[in-house]
This record gives sequence, C-alpha cells and structure tokens, in this order.
Amino acid sequence: MKFMVVDDSEVIREKISNVLNDEEFEIVGTAKNGEEAVKQFTELQPRVLTMDITMPKMDGIETIKRIIGIDDTVRILVVSALSDKATLIKAMHLGASGFLCKPFSDLDLAEAIDELIEDLV
Repeated sequence: MKFMVVDDSEVIREKISNVLNDEEFEIVGTAKNGEEAVKQFTELQPRVLTMDITMPKMDGIETIKRIIGIDDTVRILVVSALSDKATLIKAMHLGASGFLCKPFSDLDLAEAIDELIEDLV
C-alpha cells in the first residue's frame, strides 16, 4: 500500500517511515510542508498519509482540503502536537480519518494506522 509522510520535522518523518516501512507499506514520498505534499500526492497517488497540522508554507488543514479535493478516498491520519479540539474537528470535517497526538510510541502509530486502514486490507 502506497504511503506518504507529511511533517515539517525530519525526525518525525524518519520515525514514521521507519515504523511503517515493511511489506505492507511502501513509503513513496515524504514532504516537509503542505505545498510539497500536494505536489507529491498528485504525482505519487499514495493511498494513506500522515499529516502534521503546523507546517510552513501551507498548514495541514489547507493541505487536507486540497488533497481530499484531488482524491476523497485517501486515508489521512493527522499526527500533531496540536491537541486543540476545534482544529481536530475541522480536520475530520475536511476529510481526515484519524488523529494521533505527538509524542507517540511506535505501537501507538502502528495501532492508529491499523485502525485507519482496517477496511482496506
């Protein structure tokens, strides 16, 4: 399953990629901001994404809106330190499928992804 990681932190991008890079997932792209994410998404067409909210150039909320506008079947897991309920509700309303708060463990991430794609596998 094609997977993309969107986060302005290289450490978080690497952590997510390392946890998910196995036979089930193929990390086809990583982006450090929303502009990169939309461009890569259009080219690579991943099935699942993790999405940070607070990023330079284009935040996660606007990025979710644009990506869902391209493909409303994509699964997006918001991974953010921002635990503001209004932002979470807005992300879910725009099409995000789940939410995981930073910091997170490898197990937390794996469980959130499993829940996100359980009906796709």
